[in-house]
Amino acid sequence: DDWPSGERAPPRAVTWLARSRRPLGGRFGGVGGTSGVMKHYEVEILDARTKQKLSFLDKVEPNATIGEIKVMFHKNHAQWYPARQSIRLDPKGKSLRDEEILQNLPVGTTATLYFRDLGAQIGWVTVFLTEYAGPLLIYLLFYFRLPFIYGPKYAFTSSPHSVVHLAAACHSFHYIKRLLETLFVHRFSHGTMPLRNIFKNCTYYWGFAAWLAYHINHPLYTPPAYGDKQVKIAFAIFLLCQIGNFSIHVALRNLRPAGSKTRRIPFPTKNPFTWLFLVVSCPNYTYEVGSWIGFTIMTQCLPVGMFTLVGFIQMAIWANSKHRSYLKDFRDYPPLRTPIVPFIL
Repeated sequence: DDWPSGERAPPRAVTWLARSRRPLGGRFGGVGGTSGVMKHYEVEILDARTKQKLSFLDKVEPNATIGEIKVMFHKNHAQWYPARQSIRLDPKGKSLRDEEILQNLPVGTTATLYFRDLGAQIGWVTVFLTEYAGPLLIYLLFYFRLPFIYGPKYAFTSSPHSVVHLAAACHSFHYIKRLLETLFVHRFSHGTMPLRNIFKNCTYYWGFAAWLAYHINHPLYTPPAYGDKQVKIAFAIFLLCQIGNFSIHVALRNLRPAGSKTRRIPFPTKNPFTWLFLVVSCPNYTYEVGSWIGFTIMTQCLPVGMFTLVGFIQMAIWANSKHRSYLKDFRDYPPLRTPIVPFIL
């Protein structure tokens, strides 16, 4: 057929394509398709300190995660298993999370990433079990007054003061609770920590346990100035804070499904002990400090007070860091909350 202009009409297939105005794509690829010809990345990994080229990964899929890239890198460098790798966009920048996706990062199709060795790693569960089992056993050595501690004269003798026995029960309960929470409650966002940290942490926990146990269980120990009334009030503080601490740990566990690294804003539940979330970002630390304040009042012992003070300083640092992280990650984070002490700190 002739068109009005006198020109000969194009073939019917071409006419249909012109009228349909549909780009060829989908599973057949082409101009409008994205799945027919997949764009792959080339990933170059350099040493963050020396800038030396360590590995070149070819044909990396766009939806590959940093965790998967770590596995690829590990195949070329067996000594650096994924847990001890820190992968960054900048040599001095922050580590990328394992779940971050390559195509979502500010890199081109030829990406340069930087590697830093985190050192030998150890599982968090192993760390916590070691940290908490030590104080539990060490304290009981002093409580039962083994001969090499206070001398043969007092070997395996028992204190005449009831507060000493109550303190041993409270201390043991606290660390047994921590051990059980490690096994059955806590869900860790990071699977490992540097191996060197376990020596530092154990020195702290085990050393303080021995120091305060030596004084509380000493044959010359004197009970609190205000007697049973002081002990009972302090015990009530300790027990309530222990229940509160456990309640917060359960609430935090329920926020994160098993095997997930999902982060959500924690809110109060029907449990009244979780209502502290209304004004504090890390009430588990608030209750932990409260427990040790109660234990300090109960025993009226200076080393216990020192342990409580040092613990509060460390937990305040952790709480402040988590609070800033919440503010950064969640725009709708409750503005009334403070890190650890309501309305103050």
